[in-house]
Amino acid sequence: MEKKGQFAEVNGFDVFYVDTGGQKPLLLILHGYPSASYDYYKVLPELSKAYRVIVHDHPGFGFSAKPLDYSYSLIEQAQIILDFWQQLGVTSGHLLAHDYGTSIATEILARIEEGYQKILFKSITLSNGSVHIELAHLRLIQKLLKNKWAGPVVARLSNKKIFSRNMRNIWFNRDKLDEKELDILWELLTMNNGKKVLSKVTRYIDERYEYWDRWIGAWRESSLPAHILWAKNDPVAVAAIAEALHIDNPKAQLNWLDNLGHYPMLESPNRWVEEVLTFLGKN
Repeated sequence: MEKKGQFAEVNGFDVFYVDTGGQKPLLLILHGYPSASYDYYKVLPELSKAYRVIVHDHPGFGFSAKPLDYSYSLIEQAQIILDFWQQLGVTSGHLLAHDYGTSIATEILARIEEGYQKILFKSITLSNGSVHIELAHLRLIQKLLKNKWAGPVVARLSNKKIFSRNMRNIWFNRDKLDEKELDILWELLTMNNGKKVLSKVTRYIDERYEYWDRWIGAWRESSLPAHILWAKNDPVAVAAIAEALHIDNPKAQLNWLDNLGHYPMLESPNRWVEEVLTFLGKN
């Protein structure tokens, strides 16, 4: 991904991004935790046949800046990405979000409800994110990392073996996650102060409780064409979350991906991208 990407300075931060370019409809992608835009390396070739795709690394992730004196609030992350898209001249596009990115996406929905009109969003897709945090099955490592006191210690003591075990446990078919991918994901996580900011980054989980009414409310009120694309065997962002999102917004299209875990775009890229393109083709 690094060779395909470039950096932009946004509000004083270096933000790494990939822009596939071309005069095509625009697809804006928000990645999850604790990974990076690398999550989409298998699906970008197919997506870019029909869409100009822009995917970035959030501050605190991947190749982007990981400052020690930044809040890592999802509210600020949303502001940075909106400013970044405007900086690139984005005026309209489809929005797709996974995991961590789904809460940034619902913050964007809340701002649209408040009158934000600088970018015209044509649709929204949420994929395997614990937006209904009360239903999520958080891993022990997440609970420890988000703790103000224990988190920095756990982050400092973390290693690739622990990371690999936790990542494999959220795949349905563990054979689909190879050592090369794990090496890259670990390198992206730890580079540029990665361990030092990991605990602060993980506290986004608490914001999902704090802003629950704002974000779930925005999802309920949104008039955008909506898509819930869910790997049904995700052990963290469990199927009950997708069902709750569908109850909240019954006009949303719900598509299940059976026998897949938390990272369906890596575990079964062809199935995932087929569902994405089918939905986008209707909107």
